[in-house]
Parts: sequence; structure tokens; C-alpha cells
Amino acid sequence: MNKYQLPSDSKLLQSDFVFGVATSSYQIEGGVAEGGRTPSIWDTFCKTPNKVDNGDNGDVACDHYHLWQQDIEMIQGLGVDAYRLSIAWPRIMPQDGVVNPEGLAFYEEIIDECHARGMKVYVTLYHWDLPQYLEDKGGWLNRETSYKFAEYARAVSAHFGNKIDVYTTLNEPFVSAFLGYRWGNHAPGIKGEREGFLASHHLMLAHGLAMPILRSNAPHSKHGVVFNASPAYPATSKDQGAADYSEAENYHWFMDPVLKGEYPQLVVERQLVNMPMILEGDLDIISAPVDYVGINYYSRDVMRYNENGDIEKVIQEGAEHTFIGWEVYPQGLTDLLVRLNERYDNIPPIYITENGAACDDHSVVNGQLNDEQRVRYFQSHLNAVDQAIKAGVRVDGYFAWSLMDNFEWAFGYCQRFGMVHVDYQTQQRTLKQSAITYRNTLLARAEENK
Repeated sequence: MNKYQLPSDSKLLQSDFVFGVATSSYQIEGGVAEGGRTPSIWDTFCKTPNKVDNGDNGDVACDHYHLWQQDIEMIQGLGVDAYRLSIAWPRIMPQDGVVNPEGLAFYEEIIDECHARGMKVYVTLYHWDLPQYLEDKGGWLNRETSYKFAEYARAVSAHFGNKIDVYTTLNEPFVSAFLGYRWGNHAPGIKGEREGFLASHHLMLAHGLAMPILRSNAPHSKHGVVFNASPAYPATSKDQGAADYSEAENYHWFMDPVLKGEYPQLVVERQLVNMPMILEGDLDIISAPVDYVGINYYSRDVMRYNENGDIEKVIQEGAEHTFIGWEVYPQGLTDLLVRLNERYDNIPPIYITENGAACDDHSVVNGQLNDEQRVRYFQSHLNAVDQAIKAGVRVDGYFAWSLMDNFEWAFGYCQRFGMVHVDYQTQQRTLKQSAITYRNTLLARAEENK
């Protein structure tokens, strides 16, 4: 496949639809002790035995800290409209209340280079790398961290202002709160039901506190927040309640406070004993208007009640799965977008801020890597977005995850999501077939829109 086959009437071919690629700071940068950066919770977590596959860490990762210029050139070569990156909080504020000029300068060079090459910049302020000094004071279990995030947002937006085209407060608060503080799979590795819900409220409060600051400092930029979402389907006709609850806990819990000013009753009732302390006015803060919502989609969930009445996920035997074990289900992306459009009367424009697949594509042969499954994955999911738009959902852009292979959190380096292969020994980058196909699609679109 030379390029993705989109129908001639595809909304994705219009010139104002944004195509991009995405990365995050801890996953690609390395340079963890350079430029004034201090440790994050992921630096600490990676040093804890048996937490990350193979004992991997992000100390070097893709060495983007030193190779960013060639990486930005590579991104431009893909023909994208925008680059979505995240800023490392401990690079900007290495100590409580201290702003690091060297950290700001590092990102400023990247942003300026993107603009010089005609690409817009979408910046995420928090992609899970909380400064360790804040975790030492309780992290997201401490309400004060929400206010520290607002200070950090002020430092970044006061410096960059409108130079950052699109600001994102949080990436996937579900993962930060539940994998980090409820189930312990991610940094900081805390396990507790009450802790998970408390962290989730403080994350959403942080988002709300930052919004007016960002708007004040960057009035011409767009501001919003990114959620991961997996639509849920019942395993049998008797399991609709299990599917409904799965959606309520996994993403309505995070989206409803922003778009409806309340937490979903399904979760409140089931988790009453675990509910966080919500102070008067918190939900007014969290529900500050947003210019867009980002959606990260990878797969669906099929849910059922087990013999004990507990809700559990059902693995779809016989279905296609990626190397990481996630079912390939593009229809889920269409369904998700339509459901969100129906649930929220006031939903702003949506960006698909992450979508991609981890495939078993570790070896470059003769300078080439044919990641056939990923090519098919992108093809089917781009069509799924197009179908949602034709069904009446406003989707303004699509960002492939990820630009290149990187540190995949608790999976270390064994899972590869990249459109570009990275040899971690030599830091050699090689475009996979999926990147070439993506590039050819965007070049053809640009030609048609001349």
C-alpha cells in the first residue's frame, strides 16, 4: 500500500483537517540529569525492582534531548501539519517554586524550529512525569499538587504565550490516577481504591485551576484536555449494565466534570466508600469551558458480570490483536465518537490526539521495515474517523501515536508503537512502511488542495 485509501469525499482530505504525530517527554528525551532537570516519579519508579519490563528506564530513551533537530526535520519530512509533544515538568521547575531558564530554552528551540518548518505545535503540560519533590509531599494525593500544577502552567504560558498553538493540561488523567495511585502499575506505584479516586479529583482540579491562567497568558491559543477512552460492549444481552459501568468509570468519570460539571452517578453510587473530598466550588473550577477535547483511542472493551457479580473484561478469542495484546477494532472509534457526541450537548471540537498500534516489528532488513499490521491499523482507523465525521461528529484533527519507538512505560522497550524504528544502541531512525504510507497520503492531500 503506497498511501491510505480514503474516499474522494473524505473529510480528512480537506485542507483544514489537522494531521500530526505525537510523542511525550519521558518516553523520548533522555538527558534526565542534563539541562537542570531533576527526577520525576518515573525516574524513581524505574529504579524499583520488577516494576518495568527488563528493568528498563528513560535515562537515554531516544536521546531526543540531543537529537531533537534531526527529529524535527524527520517530522517535517512526513508532511504533517502539527507536532504534539509534552513538556517535562521537572525540566521547567526542578525545585518547588524555581523556574529553570535552561528548560524553557530547550523547548523554545523545538517550538521555533517547528514553526520555521511550517508546523503548528500542540503542547501537553502533564504527560505523567510529576516532579519527585512533589510526590515526596504526597503527589496527586495531596490537594496542594493541584495548585502547584497551576503555578507550573503559569510559568510555561507566561513564557511562551501564544507561541504554543494548542495547550493541553493533562494527558489521560485515567492513567495517572488509576494506574499510578489505584492499581500501582505505573509511577508512583501506589495501590488503593480511595487513593485512585482522590488522585483523579486532584488531577481534574489541577486542570480546572490551570485553564483561566492559560487563557490569560495565551488568549489566541486553544486550550483543552486529553482523555483516553475505550467504548464498552456487553458480552451478552445480560451484561449491558457491566458495559455501561465500564464506560462510566473509565472515561465518563474524567469527562463529565469538565463537560457536565458533575461526576457520573453510576460511579458515585458504586464507589461511595471511596469517594474523594470534593470541596464546594471544585466542580465549578473543573468545568471551565474548553476549546477542544482530545481523545486517545486504541481498542474497545467487552464486559460481563462474572459469577460473583463483579465486572470483568472478556478477551475476544479469534479476533485480531496487536503485539501488546489489544484487539484491533476500528468500529469502536466510530462508535466512541458518536456516543460522545450524543452524551455531551456542549462537546467542543474533538482531536484524535493518539491512535496507533504496538506491533512485532523489531528488525530492519536492508534499510526497510514493513509493518504491515500497523499500515492496516491506520488505514482502518482513519476510515473510522471519517465515518464519525459523516455521522455528524466534529473531529478537527488526527495524531498518529507514535512518531517513533520509545520507552513504553511499564513495558519498557519491548513494545514498539513507532511509525519510525529506533535502534536503541545506535539511535538510528528508520521510517517504517506505516510512516512512508502516512507521508504519501499527506503529500497527495497537499497536492490536491493546491
